[in-house]
Amino acid sequence: MELTPDDVRAIVEKTRVVRGPKRLLATFGTTVLEYFVITEPSYVGLPGSGSEEESVIRTGKVTAARPQIVTPNYLMNYFQGFEHGQDFARYLRATYGNDAPGLLYSYRQESGDLSVVSDRPEVVAGRISDQLERESRNLAVVIQGIDQFWDLSLAHFIHAFTIGSAPQNAAEIQQRGLLDSDGGIPRAARQKIEAMFVAVAAGECDASDLKAELDRWGVFREYEDRFLNLFRRRP
Repeated sequence: MELTPDDVRAIVEKTRVVRGPKRLLATFGTTVLEYFVITEPSYVGLPGSGSEEESVIRTGKVTAARPQIVTPNYLMNYFQGFEHGQDFARYLRATYGNDAPGLLYSYRQESGDLSVVSDRPEVVAGRISDQLERESRNLAVVIQGIDQFWDLSLAHFIHAFTIGSAPQNAAEIQQRGLLDSDGGIPRAARQKIEAMFVAVAAGECDASDLKAELDRWGVFREYEDRFLNLFRRRP
């Protein structure tokens, strides 16, 4: 069943972050968040389900890559597979200019265990939160959501967490001058390209990924000889 925006809004409004992380997303590294999503089982109220109060606990982790600096021009070549991706990128370019820098965040979600325990979701969530506090697990979050849409509750948290982290991330990047233009693209992009060349030469990165990054920035011609040298036989 396809959800409407109103459906998603209703799910978001019923989502509660019981315990949030004690740190923001890292600006210059990877952040790994533990999550515990607590829900009432979807079978509650069905015939034969019994009267015992139960909760479903889903655990896992979300890995947030280092925030990437992008521009509207970069995004023109980034929204692959989006029906209206180019339209959105053109809107950003018209609104903010070709080279206005912004931050792009990317995440990978890995599900862990699923268990059913006795007690109400709010009680279970509180108990887990207290344990995480005692263990000083600063990058762990406890969320109450809706059973069949638990991933939307997690996505809502990630979105809010990103918004909360972005100002500090942007300020720290600006302090290092990485938003400054270097030949029409942010200095941080030049640094990433240099690191990718080193990684490809060492066999730690696929050359196709480097080629895609150069194309997104529109600088392949500038780096073409150097790129081709990666494949030339050494004497």
